[in-house]
Amino acid sequence: MFAFLLCARIMMNDKKIDMVEWRYLLSGAMPVQQLANPAVSWLSERAWQDILGLSTLKIFSNLAQSFPEHLEGFKKIFDSSQPHREPLPGAWDVILDSFQKLLVLRCLRADCLIQGLQDFVAAELGQRFIEPQTSDLSVVFAESSSSTPLIFVLSPGTDPAADLYKFADVMQFSKKMSAISLGQGQGPWAESMMHDAMERGHWVFFQNCHLAPSWMPTLERLIENINPLKVHENFRLWLTSLPSNKFPVSVLQNGSKMTIEPPRGIKANLQKTYMRLTNDFLSSSTKVSDFKSLLLSLCLFHGIALERRKFGPLGFNIPYEFTDGDLNICISQLKMFLDEYQDIPYKVLKYTAGEINYGGRVTDDWDRRCLLSVVEDFYCPAVLSSDHVYCASGVYRQIDTKLDIKGYLAYIRGLPINDTPEIFGLHDNANISFAQNEAFGLLEAVVRLQPRATSAEGKTLEEEIVAGIVEKIPPPFDIEEVMGKYPVLYEESMNTVLIQEVIRYNKLLEVISLSLRDIVKALKGSVVMSSALELMARSLFNNAVPDMWKAKAYPSLKPLASWVSDLLQRINFLQRWISNGIPPAFWISGFFFPQAFLTGTLQNYARRFGTSIDTIGFDFEVLVKSVSEITETPDTGCYIHGLFLEGARWDNKAGQLAESRPKELYTQMAVIWLIPKPNRKPPASGIYVCPIYKTLTRAGTLSTTGHSMNYVVSLELPTHHTQRHWVKRGVALICALDY
Repeated sequence: MFAFLLCARIMMNDKKIDMVEWRYLLSGAMPVQQLANPAVSWLSERAWQDILGLSTLKIFSNLAQSFPEHLEGFKKIFDSSQPHREPLPGAWDVILDSFQKLLVLRCLRADCLIQGLQDFVAAELGQRFIEPQTSDLSVVFAESSSSTPLIFVLSPGTDPAADLYKFADVMQFSKKMSAISLGQGQGPWAESMMHDAMERGHWVFFQNCHLAPSWMPTLERLIENINPLKVHENFRLWLTSLPSNKFPVSVLQNGSKMTIEPPRGIKANLQKTYMRLTNDFLSSSTKVSDFKSLLLSLCLFHGIALERRKFGPLGFNIPYEFTDGDLNICISQLKMFLDEYQDIPYKVLKYTAGEINYGGRVTDDWDRRCLLSVVEDFYCPAVLSSDHVYCASGVYRQIDTKLDIKGYLAYIRGLPINDTPEIFGLHDNANISFAQNEAFGLLEAVVRLQPRATSAEGKTLEEEIVAGIVEKIPPPFDIEEVMGKYPVLYEESMNTVLIQEVIRYNKLLEVISLSLRDIVKALKGSVVMSSALELMARSLFNNAVPDMWKAKAYPSLKPLASWVSDLLQRINFLQRWISNGIPPAFWISGFFFPQAFLTGTLQNYARRFGTSIDTIGFDFEVLVKSVSEITETPDTGCYIHGLFLEGARWDNKAGQLAESRPKELYTQMAVIWLIPKPNRKPPASGIYVCPIYKTLTRAGTLSTTGHSMNYVVSLELPTHHTQRHWVKRGVALICALDY
């Protein structure tokens, strides 16, 4: 990211990058014309909307129109394993420069954008700018002086302390270095330690500055007052801190900063663990062979638990920081249980690892289900056989237990650097999701680093965007009319659901129209631009939804253009309901609060049949009919549609879950019939209990009503695989995608 920013700045100064194109790379654009997707079979709707957005730029103005002529060439890029190195079809390859080609890559294959950026930087600045720099403390130390602090910026999973102690040893300073971990009440100690070291020419090491925000101004004063002439020349101040807004800026600007990224990948994790172990420890167990087999299994499990994070919500809903401490306690318990029990107590091992040592950090029930499914694969009798494989390809496997540490390390060195999704139990598409998230994460970070400047032409652009939205936003619903037509009835709870939805949408529409009115005036200069309006203008400029709208809206990850059209669809759904009566099938994604709608369905059944609502649960049936074929409501329960499956697809012919097709990250789910049944017992097998979430982030906070802001309800989908297969795949139903 740093090299790319540097490269872009140099090119902007040389007028080689157009600012409108730069903005498109960072945040996309709103499509102006709506043309039909010319290749529905392979080109996703998201990619086509991005191409329409790109066609609003001058040089790309006929990209969308000429797209059908070059379908073969574009499909070749889309299917390629190295799309960033494929030539563009037709004249585009000649017309566009290397930066403009990145914009086409962003549309077609965002998952390879980072490799594209790497090639771009290598071509413009040189190969050495994209190669990882090894952190050598002696190099940093050579440039430092007694008055410049050396700052380690921490990242999760790393601790530079060990490296520093080793370096102090090399420099023969280990006896002349004092360390303190900052926190409450440690300030005065740290101050006297620092004064002492300045006089005697020692080193001081203050760890975790972010935990002592109130002491930071004192530290800033101490560093400012260091007089290089009076202080011993050997004095050095080493600091570690997580990124924090309380850390003094002047110290950051004057210090030498370095960061160490944690080892990435299962191979690096295994290496780190086995480097620490000794042969004596391995052979100290009473069941040496079993201990070695289960230890390898456990270390693999640790690597997988850590690395699942990178796949985002497909891995875990919440990214957990599992530590070496969790692994160490599991290793010592494994040894203890093997020594104490005659037979291997798998149940105890699985419980201590899955529910306590690792599971104790897990706060989401669906994540716990996933973690326990993964533990099942690694703590089981099968792993004791010497030819056991952990994944279908056989790359990760059990090895001969007669080998010592060296033998194990040799096996680990032969493992691939980049993990394949199959070892995690994920589909190969998971790599695409991961790469796309990484690319958009990088672009978002770059957006946040952009200087805040508006040019004369920027103003007109914001005005255009505002005008485009103003003409689309409808007036609020007439609540009195709705209440008159759909009064609160004992027999029909859906009337109450509709009225509550209308009230929620009205609040949102009110905020949107008021703020748009104000911003039109502010952009013209007839009222003062307040800080809230300035933030809003910046969001609109970056194709993002303004915060003041988000505060009153439903959870959504869509960029501004799609967000507005989604809002219009939702309002249209309610409008049709108001005009034509209760719809035959409900678009569940259109509700502000889908939980109320589900409760309403149960309540209707309970009141109609005179049973207690607490005893009723839903039975589920997936229909073969499409939404357009459904013309009337079912006798009991309701039909819902509009969901997307992530991590799998629905096979309509077989009537069950099936594996995703390559490059299909999300697929439309068929219509589902929710059937209320009293005292229902869920089937024991043949189903996957699938959670429904509102957005792709999946994780949500609990609201005051005790409902999650994201999780809606869980369904049972038929399958011939075991439930664990889909749990590890991270399969879920999503109400709305992020485009």
